[in-house]
Amino acid sequence: MTKPNFLLRPVMAADEDAIVELWRRTWQTAYPGIDFAARLGWWRERWRSELVPFCTILVAETAGAAANQDRRSIIGFVTVDARTGYLDQFAVAPEAWGGGAAAALLDAAKRTAPSGLDLHVNEDNGRAIRFYEKNGFVFIAVETNARSGAPVHKMSWRP
Repeated sequence: MTKPNFLLRPVMAADEDAIVELWRRTWQTAYPGIDFAARLGWWRERWRSELVPFCTILVAETAGAAANQDRRSIIGFVTVDARTGYLDQFAVAPEAWGGGAAAALLDAAKRTAPSGLDLHVNEDNGRAIRFYEKNGFVFIAVETNARSGAPVHKMSWRP
């Protein structure tokens, strides 16, 4: 078995800039017609006020990077409210897609909320929907994103 080229760890306050930029790059790749740079102020405020205070947040970073904090490279993160089992944010850098970081982060999220996870994923994000289905999530309902008005799939995982 090949050793993964990343490690998982809890988020640190010093990770904020790297996570904000990772969020922007990942969403920009998924939806190139939307200017996510214009949303960075909103996202940073949401990160600080809605996610950091209430969620367990794990990051994936390139292996060996923990020993040299100046050169670490965050390649993914996941946020889970362990009280509710809601997986709010999940992003993996496009260059790391298919490298195992997404599956490792999702497995860690499942351990954070062992009774089950719920999430919303954009209805037109087929790649993400297939990933969640492959990892045991099932479709529950079509809902509407309160912020964007876009249709989203509610999906759930139960052990």
